[in-house]
Amino acid sequence: MDYGTGQIGKWLIFSGLMLCGIGALVLVLGRFGLFRLPGDISTGGKNWYIFFPFTSCLILSIVLTLLLW
Repeated sequence: MDYGTGQIGKWLIFSGLMLCGIGALVLVLGRFGLFRLPGDISTGGKNWYIFFPFTSCLILSIVLTLLLW
């Protein structure tokens, strides 16, 4: 199999399109309130903020597991 620059370029374009698609999906799901569920951990101070969507990660994991199963 040839792994020349053409093949690497196609892979990079595909990866970029996939990242754009995932980013758009996260924006759409965020508008529906997916990443502000009870159980999502958020804390912060004056100059910093940490947010970990624990419940949202669990829901996405279950949905993706069911879809890919």
